[in-house]
Amino acid sequence: MKENEQQFTDIVRCNRSTIYTVCYMFSKDNDEVADMFQEVLIRLWNGMESFDGRSNIKTWIYRVALNTCITIDKRKKRNHKTQLSMDIDYFNSREVKSEQAQFLHQRISRLQPLDRAIVLLWLEDISYDEIAAIIGITPKNVSVRLVRIREQLKRMKEL
Repeated sequence: MKENEQQFTDIVRCNRSTIYTVCYMFSKDNDEVADMFQEVLIRLWNGMESFDGRSNIKTWIYRVALNTCITIDKRKKRNHKTQLSMDIDYFNSREVKSEQAQFLHQRISRLQPLDRAIVLLWLEDISYDEIAAIIGITPKNVSVRLVRIREQLKRMKEL
């Protein structure tokens, strides 16, 4: 049991920023991001025994994180409630976002969850083959979807 705990700790330590990046792409609220992060960790822990190593560990982590965040995002939209916001932004304390980055994040957040996931993985400089493995579509479909997503982002009007 201790060996599994140590292995899990090592996996989380090495992939923490990846998990946070996925969670942050699905929410602007810091508490919600933290909740998503925690839910991803729970699902990773519960799924460790079933991970058979057929894919890269990072691919598996992306897949679990994306599926978890997409599920939470869908649930959130079904049960939409207004949330109070705190004026403290822990994510921006480390680096100041440019207006262009904020503009891009606003537009990406308006995409469908699967399209958001594809953009996130592409921005993380992941190959089309890996994106396809994570999302569960073909590499050609990734390419086609990215072209359509770029066009959709260009056509979006400001909020």
